[in-house]
Amino acid sequence: MKKVSFLAIALISVATLSSCNNKCHECHYEDANGAEVELGEQCGDDLENYEENGIVVDGTTYEVHCHEH
Repeated sequence: MKKVSFLAIALISVATLSSCNNKCHECHYEDANGAEVELGEQCGDDLENYEENGIVVDGTTYEVHCHEH
């Protein structure tokens, strides 16, 4: 029984740590006309890239905003 309990705790711990490292947020940007454009939920590297670099549309770079809802 102890092996099963230890295994269950280990699996839950790994799942919890993985989800903490891969946070997801809804992202959007404001286009040239002032309209909000939704990018949907972004996670991990995609989320970081949008927040750091924005998004390029038709040669114009827009600041992307990501946040939790």
